[in-house]
Amino acid sequence: MQMSLLMIGNASVGVMVERARLAEAVGYNVVWLADERFYREVYACLAHFAACTSKVLLGPCVTDPFSRHPALTAMAIATLDEISGQRAILGVGAGISGFTELGINRRKPARAIREMIEVIRALLRGESVEFHGEVIEFHEGRLSFVPTRSAVPIYVASNGPLGQRVAGAVGDGGIMEACACVSEAEAFIAEVAAGAAQVGRDPKSIKKIARLNTCIAPKGSAARNAVRPMVARYLGAGRLRSKTLKEQGLELPAEALKTVAGAPYAAGVTPYQSLLPLITDHHVNALTLAGTIEEVIEHVVVLARAGIDEIIIRPFAPLPARSQACRRLCGHGWHRPQSRWRRWQNLPRRPVLPACIGSPPLQTCDGTERFPESARGGSWKRSNDLGPRPRAPIGKTIGTPD
Repeated sequence: MQMSLLMIGNASVGVMVERARLAEAVGYNVVWLADERFYREVYACLAHFAACTSKVLLGPCVTDPFSRHPALTAMAIATLDEISGQRAILGVGAGISGFTELGINRRKPARAIREMIEVIRALLRGESVEFHGEVIEFHEGRLSFVPTRSAVPIYVASNGPLGQRVAGAVGDGGIMEACACVSEAEAFIAEVAAGAAQVGRDPKSIKKIARLNTCIAPKGSAARNAVRPMVARYLGAGRLRSKTLKEQGLELPAEALKTVAGAPYAAGVTPYQSLLPLITDHHVNALTLAGTIEEVIEHVVVLARAGIDEIIIRPFAPLPARSQACRRLCGHGWHRPQSRWRRWQNLPRRPVLPACIGSPPLQTCDGTERFPESARGGSWKRSNDLGPRPRAPIGKTIGTPD
């Protein structure tokens, strides 16, 4: 299991650089930056991150085939790969932010993603490309420079089965947002595997990644409350297309959904505040990673056992209104092994969690800006030889109220 950090360009470039440095220092795999309209420009920021880091992978999570032509994305990611010393990684998806303002028609998204990847890979190989797809057109074009690598890893983000099958067929990995429960993780993995099978690929070669809003706090209830508005937005906007919401009893009443129908994407969580009384801890636990350190560790282990290879975490603070709470990421709690976790450390089987499990992107509500030196080492592994994984006390499950 690996961990990656997702940032939105709503903080200053200087603050984001410090977060990227911290993520690298504690062993994160990737620092992702959302290609989100109309925040700070994604590739300009990533280039700055590259100049200020040396090991961590860097990329947009995610860019789309509609707001930026795939040939321009190929040009941008090849340039980032050169600047960063071959540390670029590309996340692609159908996109949504800014489409209304820009007058973009988001048609055949799964097909558009597949065509986007085909064009980008051909251009990175140095080919002259003539492409006439159902969505993408490109006429006898090529990059006017030689990329440092002929292939950059491409990850496909999708919450729908068609996009997830594209990830299995042509991607190096698949990303699903709000994939925080076992049943949804298994459904996601099955779709990726189905896409891989269609083209004769080994499903195990494709990384399965959960993109989760994350919060840790001393009181689990405070952490869950911090991400609850985002859960209301997920369910109210109806963009998740989760396969298992209904069977888990997580769908909201139709009458409640009518009250928020048509809310603009740019409005954020505000239109969905009226849904908060309907959002239970069950909803929160199924769609996010939130709670005490013990609860979050347990949750991560459960997802790893279900087949999730990596978690991209976007951090939230329990008390965002408190001064400086959201200014700095810190590794509050993740690096401190709990007694029920120690017996799973330093064992010969495959790693479940990297050194410093959650590392930087866990904002606290007290304005803390330190990161203990002790968090920089160690490894977290498990072994089936030691019997079942650590479990919560009887009567307590992940994320139960305090």
